[in-house]
Amino acid sequence: MKKVYCLFIILTLFSSCIKSQNNKETLKNIGGPCEGCEAIYEYGNKRLQNVDTLPDFNNSNNKIKISGTVYEIDGKTPAKDVIIYIYHTNEKGIYPSTNRSKGWERRHGYLRGWIKTNANGNYTFYTLRPASYHNTTISQHMHVTVKETDKNEYYIDDFHFEDDPNLPERMRKRENPRGGSGVVTLEKNGNISEAHRDIILGLNIPDYPEK
Repeated sequence: MKKVYCLFIILTLFSSCIKSQNNKETLKNIGGPCEGCEAIYEYGNKRLQNVDTLPDFNNSNNKIKISGTVYEIDGKTPAKDVIIYIYHTNEKGIYPSTNRSKGWERRHGYLRGWIKTNANGNYTFYTLRPASYHNTTISQHMHVTVKETDKNEYYIDDFHFEDDPNLPERMRKRENPRGGSGVVTLEKNGNISEAHRDIILGLNIPDYPEK
């Protein structure tokens, strides 16, 4: 009986080691250094949907809506349950925070949101158009991090705006953009400007595993 019990314990430990090793291989680090990417986990108990509205949207005179589809590396298969984390400056070009801000919100500001793609890979978020950093001519942008279910988080190219006079030509014609080009074109629709961006997971991401 003791021999059977000992054999059971050994097999259990061996199985756990194999699972642990498989998880490490599955979560092999990809994408390179990514400071602040861990903020993608700071949504707490919020139930993520494929649509999100960032703070201050309703009070803004520069409302924007950005939507699109997230695809697998083949550029054809919709990717579901992908978490997208977005943060950006306000209309004064600063990352606003409060005395209650914690974690990465103290640096990223509270103009941030989390989205999880649906079965069709769709995502949509509503927010305000950010300004260039205060007293600079740096192009307007939104930072983006993605998290696939079986991989670590990594950043993709920022959202930029085609009509931004400060957007350098090298950004418009950038080769090998991470996740695809982030330059979007806004079109006015009533009191809101809308844009579309599709994202391809793993595209131009270092160490991304081949399917």
